[in-house]
Amino acid sequence: MSTFWSLWIIVLTVTNLILIYWVLMANRKVAVSDDEDPENKTTGHVYDGIEEYDNPLPKWWFQMFLGSMIFGVIYLILYPGLGAWKGLLGWTQINQLEREQAKAVEVFSASFGRYTDMPIEEVAREPGAVKIGVRLFGNNCAVCHGADGGGNFGFPDLTDNDWLYGGSPEQILKSLVDGRQGQMPAWDTILGEEKVVAVSEYVLALSDQAHDAARAAAGKPVFEQNCAACHAVDGTGNQVVGAPNLTDDIWLYSGTAAGIRQSVRSGRFGNMPAQKEMLREDKIYLLAAYVYSLSLEADE
Repeated sequence: MSTFWSLWIIVLTVTNLILIYWVLMANRKVAVSDDEDPENKTTGHVYDGIEEYDNPLPKWWFQMFLGSMIFGVIYLILYPGLGAWKGLLGWTQINQLEREQAKAVEVFSASFGRYTDMPIEEVAREPGAVKIGVRLFGNNCAVCHGADGGGNFGFPDLTDNDWLYGGSPEQILKSLVDGRQGQMPAWDTILGEEKVVAVSEYVLALSDQAHDAARAAAGKPVFEQNCAACHAVDGTGNQVVGAPNLTDDIWLYSGTAAGIRQSVRSGRFGNMPAQKEMLREDKIYLLAAYVYSLSLEADE
């Protein structure tokens, strides 16, 4: 805030306080003669038979008004309110938020932090930890992966034990902490429509779906030349780069002929945001344990 506007606010605020105090004190009582009742003095104004009285303010009301003004002055001295004046206490909304966050961390670290010393495999079998994980998942992950972890179009199903980057506790934790960037390049301008259709038919064949055998045969060398580097020669994928397995009929986007062609033709881009800047370490650890527990249920 500039010096001018700071002074402008200070002058206006102080002037208004002085004027309000003057009005209050100037009307704190009504001078009356000895033979007049102080509670029945009128101003002489009459409207529709109703007289306007000029009685003193009730004592309790006057005292409360005066007390509120004193409180306001003290508040403006201790806290920000007069332009750029920061107040004697140095309070800001930022340092109050930080204090409250620190207090919250201290309170919740007792319930969350005690699990971080345990292996994720053990935490995933702790009923109390799983209950906390359910709430954390619902607040932070369900919007993409679904409330039950079953996934959505373009967002992986976390309950089927089919993993793009690996389903070990360490790999799940890394996905949560650092996030993932998945990209399937567009092949339309590189291959042309005829080869796009052919390689799509070959992908259908890899997953044992209905396909055009002739086109699939033509698409096999195209796949081996352009797609095997990520998806492997046999189409089983590569978790190092997050390339999905094309042989298990589990699809991140669509496993139909039209859906596969769209993926090959236009490419796909996926983004799993890193949680390390949004969640505390102990919360991420519990989330990893909960996601891992979903895969345990799938195995059972």
